[in-house]
Amino acid sequence: MASYDRTIPPGGEGKITVTVNTEGYEGSIYKTASVHTNDPLKSRFNLGVKAFVRVPITVSPRFVVLRGKADQELSLNVKIEAGLEKPLIIEADRSRLEGRVRYEIHEVEKGRAYLIRFTSVPGEPGRFSGFLNLTTSYEEKPLLNIRIRADLRE
Repeated sequence: MASYDRTIPPGGEGKITVTVNTEGYEGSIYKTASVHTNDPLKSRFNLGVKAFVRVPITVSPRFVVLRGKADQELSLNVKIEAGLEKPLIIEADRSRLEGRVRYEIHEVEKGRAYLIRFTSVPGEPGRFSGFLNLTTSYEEKPLLNIRIRADLRE
């Protein structure tokens, strides 16, 4: 979103304010805003905004994709790390994939890091999606939603 001075006299100065919504981002980001003017020498230019977004909890990878044979167990690990200087506790809240994908939560570093191992349950081929919701001890991020997709073939 941007706001700006509507009228700037020739040779004058104006102000452009750009707001970047960082929700859903983490780490380094770069965003641009295109500026259009009536200046015949420079009718268009880009403004760049560079930032580093710190999050209370890092989830990597951010979603689970399981692809392979339906009659085999397919697994993927997701690492969850505390981004604040206070202990992190996570607990499973609910899942939409009971009977198709199971998960195990392991505390790797007390109050700091967890590993969740997602494993497909051998069965019928097909595609499906769902999620695992986790509650956390952080008021800044009380709920984590990990999306899960599977493409299982014969």
